[in-house]
Amino acid sequence: MPYFRSITLALMVIGLGACFGSPPANHDIALELVERPPTADIQSPAIRKVLESADEQTRITTGYTQTYYSIPYPNGDVPRETGACTDVIIRSFRNAGVDLQKEVHEDMTANFSIYPRKWGLRATDTNIDHRRVPNLRTFFERKGKALAITRNAEDYRPGDVVSWDLDEEGATHIGLISNMWNEKTKRNLIVHNIGGGTQAEDRLFDWKITGHYRYF
Repeated sequence: MPYFRSITLALMVIGLGACFGSPPANHDIALELVERPPTADIQSPAIRKVLESADEQTRITTGYTQTYYSIPYPNGDVPRETGACTDVIIRSFRNAGVDLQKEVHEDMTANFSIYPRKWGLRATDTNIDHRRVPNLRTFFERKGKALAITRNAEDYRPGDVVSWDLDEEGATHIGLISNMWNEKTKRNLIVHNIGGGTQAEDRLFDWKITGHYRYF
């Protein structure tokens, strides 16, 4: 993939939902995209692998599902052509050698009482625990990966993970900061799946940010 690529286009994205129960979202934005050259913060091989996977998912994962799947452990995955917002993060990290299914499970097993109980769980579940936004947030925070939440787009670097609340009822969402830059708004696009498959969109400040994490 070339390091520089300019595109001007108009997008209308109709979100059919978000991660594990959220309202639809309509978005209409003009983008002037530039793929930025590698800088110090993305020369890390791990971050490059995260970004490569996120980009690949925008071409492969065309569907969205909140369905509960029984999956292998470790390195289990739902069908690649579908998934929820968390699966974008899981697949991207796994490409960089970090299996969040295994990492979250092990931390939840050792610290079960610290993790959210909103689903009425009495024990860990390797099929779903890592696919829930509140659990990922708890895991990242416990590992010391949380950063300040700001309204400055430059604070959010490629490879960072961001979580949001979508409404007052607590519908949650999560996405990955990409290396694609909207020259018009001076923001990196996020790679996420909010209902129409995995897409790269300029939506960082569309919702209330609840978490900002830098794992690598």
